[in-house]
Amino acid sequence: MENLIEVKDKFNKIIYLSKERWKHINEDHPEIAGYLKWFELVLKNPTKVASNSLDAKVKYFYRYLKDEKKYLLIIVKYLNGKGFIISSYLIRKIQ
Repeated sequence: MENLIEVKDKFNKIIYLSKERWKHINEDHPEIAGYLKWFELVLKNPTKVASNSLDAKVKYFYRYLKDEKKYLLIIVKYLNGKGFIISSYLIRKIQ
């Protein structure tokens, strides 16, 4: 499986975004298509990182995008010491 992104996050863990996952994200959230270039920055230097209360292996990376007046949210699941992007979309405020 080929990856579009392979980057170390702020916790020094390698994060991957596969082409297949990117296709799925774009089908569910077509507004995100132009934001791939932001993913590395969000993962390395997020505005905030939050944990998922139901799954300790999932983290939410937020980065405020001033021009859009929205946050880019990237959801990462960590397995076997690596992270995989499972979804991403724009939101107005951190939840």
